[in-house]
Amino acid sequence: MPLTFESHVTDEVAVIRCTGRITLGPEVQALEQEIDRHTEPDCADRVKRVVLQLAETEFLDSSGLGTLVRLYGILRSAGGGLTLCQVSPRVMKVIEMTNLAGVFPPYASEAEAIESFSAPVRDPGEGLDSSKTRIVCFDTSKDLIAGLKALLTGAGYEVFTTRFPGDAVTLVKTMRPKAVICGPGVAALPNAGPVIDSLRQAVERVLSLPADFYTAEAGQAGQAVLAQVQDLLAR
Repeated sequence: MPLTFESHVTDEVAVIRCTGRITLGPEVQALEQEIDRHTEPDCADRVKRVVLQLAETEFLDSSGLGTLVRLYGILRSAGGGLTLCQVSPRVMKVIEMTNLAGVFPPYASEAEAIESFSAPVRDPGEGLDSSKTRIVCFDTSKDLIAGLKALLTGAGYEVFTTRFPGDAVTLVKTMRPKAVICGPGVAALPNAGPVIDSLRQAVERVLSLPADFYTAEAGQAGQAVLAQVQDLLAR
């Protein structure tokens, strides 16, 4: 089912009602374009705060979740924000399974979500132990690494991300992480073999995510990654 939108602006907040699936490809691109339509600097009625109403959103894959996290970060950096409301049970399960309720609190109505922008902004990482296990995440997809960072940060890890091979090697050498997670996009790089070998020489624990991770159901995929990381670190 294609992702469709019904949007309106109230109290300088864009409320976007989403119907369909938020998944890798045209759906994610359409969502980003719809948000840009309200938040780009050249918009006539530009806003910096967005509410996504997800009552009719039936599926969220790993790329879709990563897109939400990335857009949340972009809007926060611009002095605005992104919240979710009336979240469908299936998407709510994803939020719970990936420990992202601190990023996306479950507002029951559009009015509550709009009102939340008046409250003091709390950093989702606030209160975490400053001496955390370090992990480097490396993939070519900006959405995937945004999602992985939020997932692992929510689980208590200190996370560093990059989309570029040279930076990945540099991060590993300078930050000395306990583990490296390579997304599916890494295997498609022309120099994937030498890059992964360099990472393995610098750190013992390297986890490569499966090729279908982008399109897997986000909750189950997130739980699988956390379990694999715990197992990897226990070795």
